[in-house]
Amino acid sequence: MDKKFSKSMSKVDVLFLAMGAMLGWGWVVLSGEWISKAGFLGSIIAFLIGGLLVIFIGLTYAELAAALPETGGGLVFVLRAFGKRTSFVTAWAVLFGYVSVITFEAVALPTVLDYIYPVQHKGYLWTLGGWDVYLTWALIGSVGAILLTALNYFGIKPAAIFQSVFTVAIVLVGLLLVFGAFNNGNTANIEPLFRNGIGGTMSVLIMIPFLFVGFDVIPQVASEINAPPKIIGRILIISIITSVIFYLLIVFGVTTGLTESQLASSQLATADAMVNLFGSQWFGTILVLGGVAGIVTSWNAFIIGGSRILYAMAIRNMIPQWFGYIHPKYNTPTNTILFLGILAFTAPFLGRPALVWIVDAGGVGIVVGYLIVSLAFLKLRKTEPNLERPYKIKYWKTVGSLAIILSIVFISFYLPGMPSSLIWPMEWIILGTWCFIGFCLYITRTKESSSEVHGNAKTIQSE
Repeated sequence: MDKKFSKSMSKVDVLFLAMGAMLGWGWVVLSGEWISKAGFLGSIIAFLIGGLLVIFIGLTYAELAAALPETGGGLVFVLRAFGKRTSFVTAWAVLFGYVSVITFEAVALPTVLDYIYPVQHKGYLWTLGGWDVYLTWALIGSVGAILLTALNYFGIKPAAIFQSVFTVAIVLVGLLLVFGAFNNGNTANIEPLFRNGIGGTMSVLIMIPFLFVGFDVIPQVASEINAPPKIIGRILIISIITSVIFYLLIVFGVTTGLTESQLASSQLATADAMVNLFGSQWFGTILVLGGVAGIVTSWNAFIIGGSRILYAMAIRNMIPQWFGYIHPKYNTPTNTILFLGILAFTAPFLGRPALVWIVDAGGVGIVVGYLIVSLAFLKLRKTEPNLERPYKIKYWKTVGSLAIILSIVFISFYLPGMPSSLIWPMEWIILGTWCFIGFCLYITRTKESSSEVHGNAKTIQSE
């Protein structure tokens, strides 16, 4: 099924694809919130525990991606373990998460550029969710959507090179912050080590799974990786560990760069810490530019991953065949890339509040995908013990069971009464609408497939 794709991605390309997806923009805007809620050591512990939890889930993906290196990732794994219906649910759920990130990044871009160079936007369009939408503001995100769509349209390799360059930029900016912290940081700012007790640490812990969404992009492009299957699994785990270390260093840099009062009044703690550590506003701008790079790498990674999910669904007749088209020259699923590009182009016109609702609801899809893939991991170990597994996990029962338990815990975070529960009614309506569209699509495709089978049978009988 994947012979039309070219194996043009190197090991480095794949590592930066996943890292770029995970580092994103969150480290720039959320670091102050982590430290304010949990303190220095509380945040460090949250990232160590959360990173370990994500690694357990990542291990199940690593083994399956190496054993079944086909385009589609989780869809392929679950199809093998549980059949078409459950694999559709998995793919549709994960796709929701990917689409939510793609659309949100289109809104994040003009928001961040406003921080660097504030302008008076023109062309008032409308007000949605209490937010005034201006044409010039929306067009910044829309132009970004056009550029990234074009980049992916013309081949996976240009997109992979672009991803690598921008991911290196993020890492260099982060290391610059850490360098400033070691040389000019005040370790007295580390006190108090904990804030708000266990509750403070938990409030940071619940953010971890969603900061690390992105490692699962690797299985989506498995058939395009020019490396032995065993290496694919290793790269996936390395990408998670490297990203955990990066976040830990950011926590250290921001904590030593800001006093308690400065932290409390800061709107963008990571940038303000950079300014303090180097004594120049220019360094704050450099850090925010690193954040812009994070927006672009996350956005790019989920276009790559989302387009491959749509393609994998189309060739298995789960969605219209139009999504299964591969460009004869560029070897990319160009129709799916264009479809995602249109969504990203229109997203900024909805304003910022609507996109936050979509991202929150979309997070549920990602975690549901984690749960079903973890179940598929255990199922395939039992039903297909002789399946060749180039990257084989030791203590698979423990790893699989922990991945399932943790996925259920993550899902519970969204339920009413939890600190990060979905907002009623908008986020629940969005989630329900996506589920309803998927249900209708599945029923329609199933009926069409049955009609085709019956039609072919009648033709054979008449002959």
